[in-house]
Amino acid sequence: MRRDATDGEHRAGQDTTGFTLLEMILALFLLTGLLGVLIPRLTFGDTLGTVGRRLVGTIRSLQEMAMTAQKTIRLYVDIDQGIYWPMVLDGKEEKVPLDAAWTTPLSLPESVRVIDVAAAQGKKAYGRADLWFYPSGRIDPVTIHLTDGTENILAIAVEPVTGTIRVSDQRIEPVKAPPIPERVKPFLQTLPIGGAPIPASLRP
Repeated sequence: MRRDATDGEHRAGQDTTGFTLLEMILALFLLTGLLGVLIPRLTFGDTLGTVGRRLVGTIRSLQEMAMTAQKTIRLYVDIDQGIYWPMVLDGKEEKVPLDAAWTTPLSLPESVRVIDVAAAQGKKAYGRADLWFYPSGRIDPVTIHLTDGTENILAIAVEPVTGTIRVSDQRIEPVKAPPIPERVKPFLQTLPIGGAPIPASLRP
């Protein structure tokens, strides 16, 4: 009888000391979620280098997200306001990514601004530019130029074929697509609804 009481007291003492494995896993899970929200927004100095690294990290994260979710993602860049945000294309609708880190647009530091963005829709020095990420891992070619208000420039360019990201402290002019050979152009003509080629006599 005395032994049972002692054992009960010993077990009760064990329950009130230390953390269980479940509690530690839960704490790590919550900490990971908190860091996932905070890290994309942390600024460790308003230098072009840190801003460039953060933007390159964003591009890589969205590329991986598009491949994992097997959905096309569009990154909007508001040049005038210095903000950018992704949207997931779900059919004909655009939806905010489920990741809490993307629930609100990310902002550039006040000391850094976008000079211009050269993407698929052309080169823009104001307004909004779009960058597309595809489920295959391909990224639309884009060149982004940033400045800190002085003569310092940071260029970020995504290569159209390999998806390699180049970073430079000098301007990078977008590579122009090679001209389409004349012998290939007939194969690129729009097909009618029936699928048959358009006769030469009816072509404009």
